[in-house]
Amino acid sequence: MSNTQRPEKMTVYGAGSWGTALALQLARNGIDVLLWAHNPEKIAQYEQERENNTYLPGVAFPNTLHCTDSLKTAMQHADDQLIVVPSHGFRDLLQKIKPYIHQNHSIVWATKGLEVGSGKLLHEVLIEELGDEIPYGLVSGPTFATEVAKGLPSAMTAAASTKELATRTAAAFQGGNYRVYSSTDVLGVELGGAIKNVLAIAAGISDGLGFGANARSAIITRGLAEILRLGKSMGADTETIMGLSGVGDLVLTCTDDQSRNRRLGLALGKGADLDEAIKEIGQAVEGAKSSHSISALAKRAGVEMPICETVQKILYAGLSPEQAVKELLGRELKSEF
Repeated sequence: MSNTQRPEKMTVYGAGSWGTALALQLARNGIDVLLWAHNPEKIAQYEQERENNTYLPGVAFPNTLHCTDSLKTAMQHADDQLIVVPSHGFRDLLQKIKPYIHQNHSIVWATKGLEVGSGKLLHEVLIEELGDEIPYGLVSGPTFATEVAKGLPSAMTAAASTKELATRTAAAFQGGNYRVYSSTDVLGVELGGAIKNVLAIAAGISDGLGFGANARSAIITRGLAEILRLGKSMGADTETIMGLSGVGDLVLTCTDDQSRNRRLGLALGKGADLDEAIKEIGQAVEGAKSSHSISALAKRAGVEMPICETVQKILYAGLSPEQAVKELLGRELKSEF
């Protein structure tokens, strides 16, 4: 992709590990990036020390990356806005930036999950808050923040409501060891990114129980079938779910301990309780928050998602991991396809 398609400036909201990693990638591509966070002391520290010493210590900020805690300054900095806050804070941030929105703004997010409580997809939340005229999209794929921050080879998908925004977003991120593909299937990318987190908890629980590679492989494969069923019922493209933001992200989060969702599952499988495990991880675990919403979404769509539903029961209905395995394996015989 040509460099002329890249935005000259971008604002990134959320200075956690993922938001900072994406800001680093954009800044390394020569984009003038402003990184926003709500904590004035922390963001001032990052600006002064020229690194995020909380989540990505030792990774220096390029000269094109700076920080602010002012929403007005952040919104005025660039037309292209990237939101990287947890899903439970997504609507609140939209409400706060709404007074500063103008006709040239576009909103892209790297947040994964559904809105807690309503179970709405994040593009639905955005349309409710900002209307359907603003171009919007998201980036997703098999990418861990630490590896992106270090510049290790990575790939992801940029999907948007318009082809132009999808292409511009892909161009913004592509560079160095980073490969980006564009798409207009926002729904498919959203579903893959949300559901894989719950399935990663399932894979972690299985490994925490000591069930081995056979069980993990079965969870990944049958989990993918669950994503495909729900995606098909809602109108997502099968190719999207079989791509980077679907099966790619699913394999990554189910098999590598950098995944917070997998680590949560490992802890639960070894006997920890939910609150204890989340506290130990120390950052948002989107799969735990999304499990209610995904189960509700499946019921509304009339789609069977037994693995996702079982994870939700383990997290919030007192089902033991051992009993959950018995229930899943004891389901009635059926054809694979």
